[in-house]
Amino acid sequence: MFNIIDSKSNRSNARGLVCATIATMALIASISLISTTAYAQSDQKEINKGLKIGFIPKLINNPYSVRQQGGGLEAVKEYQGIGKSVGPSDAGASSQVSYINTLITQKQNAIVIAANDENAVVPYLKKAMAQGIKVVTFDSDTAPEGRQIFVNQASSEGIGRGQMQLLAKLMNYEGDFAILSATPNATNQNTWIKWMKEEQTKPEYSKMNLVATVYGNDDDQKSFTEMQGLIQAYPNLTGVASPTSVGVVAAARYLSSSPAKGKVHLTGLGTPNQLREFIKNETITAFQLWDPAKLGYLAGYAAGHLASGNITGAEGETFNAGKLGEYTIGKNGEVVLGVPTTFTADNVDEFDF
Repeated sequence: MFNIIDSKSNRSNARGLVCATIATMALIASISLISTTAYAQSDQKEINKGLKIGFIPKLINNPYSVRQQGGGLEAVKEYQGIGKSVGPSDAGASSQVSYINTLITQKQNAIVIAANDENAVVPYLKKAMAQGIKVVTFDSDTAPEGRQIFVNQASSEGIGRGQMQLLAKLMNYEGDFAILSATPNATNQNTWIKWMKEEQTKPEYSKMNLVATVYGNDDDQKSFTEMQGLIQAYPNLTGVASPTSVGVVAAARYLSSSPAKGKVHLTGLGTPNQLREFIKNETITAFQLWDPAKLGYLAGYAAGHLASGNITGAEGETFNAGKLGEYTIGKNGEVVLGVPTTFTADNVDEFDF
């Protein structure tokens, strides 16, 4: 979103000479800007053509992952690379290992992975890097030694605090609440939950009580069952946050036909297409997410530049990410996509993903 500034120096009663001078200066500035932009674009290093980029999502058949991989493959196609997506159908800690080994054998130029466990895949990713394969993590990071760049959805602190702030607003800052997470070892989930708890230490949350954190393992049926268990175990429950696209949908499905509908405020991280019906039937009032396709797209460009030798993952390096523009690498090789969007009945129909 851009802020439009209305200059007060060019009013209708300005003298002709002043207007002419301003117009001339604006023309000179425009020519200078065009020249500078052209120079900056010509100075941008290009991505090598024909690069082989392999993507490994947490789950291959998760709608969130499907859109995520679609964005990544779109990026690779744009710079004339060869992209492929492989991955497990379960979110177990070691379920991605065989796919990493396959991509190593196939001599991919880069591997882009959303880790199910921050440590379990590291030895295999280190093996890939030892053979000259570049590694980018996105969505869910590994330990830093397992990759060169991590493409994050937004700042982990911003996501965690934002989830707590949204839930508290829905609960009117009072009552028992629970967290329905993905897997116990999911790096992103655990980091967000840490920041949720940190946010909760502020005085305004003194009347809110976290009664449980449960795990649906990014499995629809288990998440559904865990939500059912929370409602039954905690009769005074008034809020649930599920920062996982699988968990929040399963929880909404259970809640929509439960007597607790209208009494328990559910929010989390999910896609508009998955949660639109639950917004419409008033099971959910508001939820948040970034566009997973843009996350995959950004990771795809980061991998391309890394494999081309244009960047190394060092703090302060910049690279061009196609239609998303220029990005700067931060501390510990982290690149941040942007700020999540809050979806409500007022805007959910504006989005299609």
